[in-house]
Amino acid sequence: MKKSLAYFPLALAAALTTMAATAQDGAPLKTQVAKRIDSMYPQLEMVYKDLHAHPEIAFQEVRTAAKLAAEMRALGFEVTEGVGKTGLVAIYKNGPGPTVMVRTELDALPMEEKTGLPYASKARTQSGGAETYVMHSCGHDIHMASWLGAARTLVELKSQWQGSLMFIAQPAEETVSGAKAMLADGLFKRFPKPDLAFALHSWPTAHGTVGYNVGPVSSNSDSIEIVFKGRGGHGSAPDKALDPIAIAARFVVDVQTVVSREKDPKEFGVVTIGAIQGGTVGNIIPDSVLVRGTIRSYSPGVRAKLLEGVRRVANASAAMAGAPAPDVELKSGGQAIINNEALVRKTEAVLKDALGAANVGLIAPMTASEDFSEYVNQGVPGMFFFTGVYPAKAVAEAEAAGGKPLAFNHSPFYAPVPEPSIKTAAQAMSLAVLSALAR
Repeated sequence: MKKSLAYFPLALAAALTTMAATAQDGAPLKTQVAKRIDSMYPQLEMVYKDLHAHPEIAFQEVRTAAKLAAEMRALGFEVTEGVGKTGLVAIYKNGPGPTVMVRTELDALPMEEKTGLPYASKARTQSGGAETYVMHSCGHDIHMASWLGAARTLVELKSQWQGSLMFIAQPAEETVSGAKAMLADGLFKRFPKPDLAFALHSWPTAHGTVGYNVGPVSSNSDSIEIVFKGRGGHGSAPDKALDPIAIAARFVVDVQTVVSREKDPKEFGVVTIGAIQGGTVGNIIPDSVLVRGTIRSYSPGVRAKLLEGVRRVANASAAMAGAPAPDVELKSGGQAIINNEALVRKTEAVLKDALGAANVGLIAPMTASEDFSEYVNQGVPGMFFFTGVYPAKAVAEAEAAGGKPLAFNHSPFYAPVPEPSIKTAAQAMSLAVLSALAR
């Protein structure tokens, strides 16, 4: 047992403060939460830097999941590994009451880190048949550290709440497939279906702040894959061929009119073409061209209009050239996360009281997508919120005219300031859950 505790510093710290777990010091709950997170931060930082230095991409998060599983078992959670391939579910029962789910993500991205940090990732892995670097450039390591901090805080304060904690660590968020994998593996059948669910995400705003929205907080995501068909030939005799590159080029330009002329300009919607693949050399007209892209939206109506518009413009572009109908594949990705208004209003009051009203407030929905929506769409009221990671001064300077932009999520230079970022996230999540489970 001594060896186990020494190996898991978070559990060791928890064991040393067992007497404080009853939280009978008379201080306000927000103060008790803050003190506990302050005291455990050195252990959380060790975990964070280890996770940051050893990232793993979607469905390869074996080491990451094992580390979190061991930490959660040492805190007294019942842990099941291998849910949705590499995900884990940790349950802590504390009497009758509602079940609250808290989700973190496990995966990193296939890209090289360029932050220059002493704990920067040098990890490599195989992805798509090729070797690639790996980096936590979206803050999932911040999320995991704060997830552990919230778990330990809630266990220490178990005299203040009643019900069950359902902490899940999800694989493959970056590919928008991990939530579906966990649900397909019986997440809400093998384990209790939660009454409420929370998740957070680091964001390039000032640390110490929390942002959220009522209603949509992320976008719908759909992928585009179109094969335009032509007839190959010599580049000097285009009249003897049927050029699919010209058809694809027409489509790329014309499809933007669906966004600019057909969609309500007050509604968010974006069609982006990110890849065009066709041909081998400059003097050969190819037989076909592959076009890939993405569609983003918030509302179901805009989503439907954009999907229909992309398909219609693709067929029309081919028809104008007298070419065969293209193969159009529009794949559904993540759906927009819709925050539950009642849960948001209850939680925001607690967060404003603890962190200050000036530091907690509404922000615009992000245009990126997130698969936390898969849980909410199973009928679970949820709240997804954002926590800042940069010094307020740096954020203000970046927002000023001519200011140097801060590295955004997915940048090779994305480098959250660990201590205030983790502390704020752990504190906010702890208070959110406590407000839902308070006796």
